[in-house]
Amino acid sequence: MAKSKYEYVRQFELDDKLLKNVWMVVRIDGKGFHNFSSMHDFLKPNDLAALNLMNCAAKGVMSELDDIFIAYGQSDEYSFIFKRSSTLYGRRRSKILSTVVSLFTSCYVLNWGVYFENKTIKYPPSFDARVVLYPTERDVRNYLSWRQADCHINNLYNTSFWTLVSKGGLTTSEAEKKLSGTVSSDKHELLFSDYGINYNNEPEIFRKGSTIMRCKYTDDNGRMRKSLQILSCDIIGDDFWFDHPHLLEG
Repeated sequence: MAKSKYEYVRQFELDDKLLKNVWMVVRIDGKGFHNFSSMHDFLKPNDLAALNLMNCAAKGVMSELDDIFIAYGQSDEYSFIFKRSSTLYGRRRSKILSTVVSLFTSCYVLNWGVYFENKTIKYPPSFDARVVLYPTERDVRNYLSWRQADCHINNLYNTSFWTLVSKGGLTTSEAEKKLSGTVSSDKHELLFSDYGINYNNEPEIFRKGSTIMRCKYTDDNGRMRKSLQILSCDIIGDDFWFDHPHLLEG
């Protein structure tokens, strides 16, 4: 192909290739989602339709990018873990980040009407993204454990907060003041003693978030098929990883 005299400008592009032989984690976060959820009347403390839409968008990303072997999401965030051997886009940071966040956003908007049949989207949502590299299996597991622990902490607080507002008649300022300085056991006790709510019986998708993993199965014709499975389970303990040892092999 003939080159023009202007092609020299490519020399100004940054060489942003990521290190080889480490796990790449791309995490996307909703930008201004407090306002977005309020504008669209999301249920508090959790809107199941909104969470299912996030899961749908994440599955859309994984359907396009085979190098993602597991993803974890909660609230308005999702983390995508790429296998260590991935050579996607030559491991260029900018290409990987822009592809993941644009795919996720487009899938979110495209499928809005599936989960919110009676709500028109009022303005386009946006997400930011970052990529972090982790050198060991333990680091990857600890990262996912961190995000799931964050899910539990935030959801327990939000469940207590909005229960005080919706059932206790407190203002948001009063609820915030009442929960100030409390620990996990205090919130459990408040929910159960005052409102008859056993937090451990709340839906697991609220308490543990959503994990999407690739799995294989044999169809009725004996052919091997691949699918994406969504789970709401504990990924901090060892049982999940013992049951799925293949996840960290690549």
